[in-house]
Amino acid sequence: MAIRDRGKIKWQGAFFMPEQVKMQRDLWYDMKREAKPILDEYQMEEFDLRIKYAQEYKHAVRVTVWSDGFTTDYTGRIHRIDPITHELRLEVKPGEYERVVFEDVTAVKVVN
Repeated sequence: MAIRDRGKIKWQGAFFMPEQVKMQRDLWYDMKREAKPILDEYQMEEFDLRIKYAQEYKHAVRVTVWSDGFTTDYTGRIHRIDPITHELRLEVKPGEYERVVFEDVTAVKVVN
């Protein structure tokens, strides 16, 4: 005859308070953060040339953006480059734009 027990479910709520679970999730989230990569001026110039090439020939680009310890990839066509505010505007979907700050760009790749 097998013992029918609830196992871990029975004791799970007794040991963890909601605040402790939230702090543990925040800790795991913070452990996944990465430091901002340091780019030299040659890499920045290469990114600039790729962006200008993609805008000239209307190719799509994949831009990797660092924000608060995490990187995000955006793929789309370059709609506008604003040298005053140092922003790049990508058209990710028709009529939907994403603003990217030059200082947060960590990689640029031209996609055909």
